[in-house]
Amino acid sequence: MFSQHKQTLIEAEQALPGRDTPVLAGPTFHEVFGTELHKVPEGSELAYFALGCFWGAEKLYWQTPGVTLTAAGYAGGYTPNPTYEEVCANRTGHAEVVLVAYDPTKINYAELLKIFYENHDPTQGMRQGNDLGTQYRSAIYVVNDQQREIAEQVTADFQAEFEKQGFGKITTEILPAGPFYFAEDYHQQYLIKVPNGYCPVHATGVTCNVAV
Repeated sequence: MFSQHKQTLIEAEQALPGRDTPVLAGPTFHEVFGTELHKVPEGSELAYFALGCFWGAEKLYWQTPGVTLTAAGYAGGYTPNPTYEEVCANRTGHAEVVLVAYDPTKINYAELLKIFYENHDPTQGMRQGNDLGTQYRSAIYVVNDQQREIAEQVTADFQAEFEKQGFGKITTEILPAGPFYFAEDYHQQYLIKVPNGYCPVHATGVTCNVAV
C-alpha cells in the first residue's frame, strides 16, 4: 500500500497549501559558477528537466560545456514553495527538477535532451532505480512551443532506440513549465558540498543521434 501511494500522483485538491515564503532565502551563490541562483546569466536560455534525484542530475549539467547556471528545485505540482519533506511525502505533486541555463551559441536544446535521455531510465514511471516515488518521475517542462517540438522529436527518436534495446515505453511527461521553486540551500550543488554523497544517475547505455 505504501509503495502504491508513493507511485500515485495526487490531485490538486489533495495538495498541501504551501507557503508564501521561498524555502531558499536569497541571495544564494552557485558553488561552481559563482553567480546568484535567482539571476539568469545574460544571453542564456532556460530548460527544466526531471530525471530522478536532483543531486546527481544537477552535477551532470553543471559539468556540461555551454551550461551557465544550474539549480535544484521542485516543479510540476501544486504546492507553492514546498519543503523537501513535503515533496518526498507525495503531498505536493512536484518532481525533483533541475533548472538549466545555457548559452544557445555553445549548446542547443536538443543536445541537452540527449544528455537527459542518456543519463536515466525514462521507462520506469514513478521511480529511478531504488528511488521510489512520484518526485522521481521523468519529466521535461518546456518554456515555449519550439522546445515542445524538439522535445517530442527527440523523445520519439529515443523511443525507437530504447525499444531496440528491449526497454518499454518512455513515460517521460512533456508539459508546459509552471513555477519552479528553488530547493533548500543544502540541496544546491549538493555533490560539491558532500563529494561522496549519494549520486544515482541511472544511465542505461541507450544513446541516439539527435538533430542539432
